[in-house]
Amino acid sequence: MTKLFIAQVRRTGGSGPLVTVRAEAEGEARLFLAAAYPDAEITGLAEPSDWTSDADTGTRTGDIREHPGVSWQPPSSLAD
Repeated sequence: MTKLFIAQVRRTGGSGPLVTVRAEAEGEARLFLAAAYPDAEITGLAEPSDWTSDADTGTRTGDIREHPGVSWQPPSSLAD
């Protein structure tokens, strides 16, 4: 079963879009994102357990969706 991961894409010369990707694990999500954005830095990849959206986030493994104009701050640390 796939999970939803969320990341920020940073391209040369500035920020890129917030993206979501469907994958079974974080490593697989990173591979999909690296293939889709070979010249970009992928930052803040996380499982957004508390993030809700009515945007299309895809349903199949490897689905990547861009969400321009959306901001999300990944958790900085785990709760104690």
